[in-house]
Amino acid sequence: MLRRRPPRPASADDLLTTLGQLTAQARASAELQRARVELAEVLQREMLPASLPDIPGLRTAARYAPARHGLAIGGDWYDGFPLPDGSLAFSVGDVQGHDVEAAAFMGQIRIGLRAVAAHAPDPGEVLSRANDLLLSIDCELFATCTFVRYDPATRELASARAGHVPGVWATTDRRWGLAEDPGGLPLGVLPGQGYPVTRRRLTAAGTFVLLTDGVVEGPSFPIEAGLAQVARVVSARAGADPAETAGAVMGVAELTGHTDDAAVIVLRHGADGAGAGAG
Repeated sequence: MLRRRPPRPASADDLLTTLGQLTAQARASAELQRARVELAEVLQREMLPASLPDIPGLRTAARYAPARHGLAIGGDWYDGFPLPDGSLAFSVGDVQGHDVEAAAFMGQIRIGLRAVAAHAPDPGEVLSRANDLLLSIDCELFATCTFVRYDPATRELASARAGHVPGVWATTDRRWGLAEDPGGLPLGVLPGQGYPVTRRRLTAAGTFVLLTDGVVEGPSFPIEAGLAQVARVVSARAGADPAETAGAVMGVAELTGHTDDAAVIVLRHGADGAGAGAG
């Protein structure tokens, strides 16, 4: 009967060689990941608008902050643009994914929303059409989103939500609250979805804030606590400059220790005495 020769113990040189190979592989993998993160951040920032539209009676500001550790970047966006009828559209959202693919998908959603909104004045219809458009490109990613339309002639703010975190509003007469409006599924999940529309006539000066969950949720805060903190910040600054309010709201993300990227839009209405407010 043949006996197997016991394996030769690994020498110190063999162990060092193996360790060196594993270290090189890990370094190459880390460098590739770092390159992908840097590319995602560049794509993200280049795709976000340089400014938001302002009109008499409505002043705006926005902020974006990448993830604290750079690994969850690529999904959040904000946008604002004029519509053919003279109203303004704003959107904020979050792709449920990260890295370069999420940044690219975010760009597709922004372009899709702009294209649809030019021909569909109702925010619910905008989200419904955008949802079907995204499903037609056969991507495995999906996104939450809030889309709003402000009509300066009627001072009406119409909004629709696709699985997204609620907005926060406050008026200078000391009212405030969360915009926990009825909504639908995130974009890119199921075809043929409907999205209810909530309409507010803004009759008192104040501030309306749209944000992503990276602002209000993190290792340090559950989302309910984050929203409550944003509500306190906004209610204390209902009549403040929108850029100041946007910076203060983004400060909540630092309190939460956010591991996701974060985006904020501030709509300061009635800023020139023309009226506007939520309720």
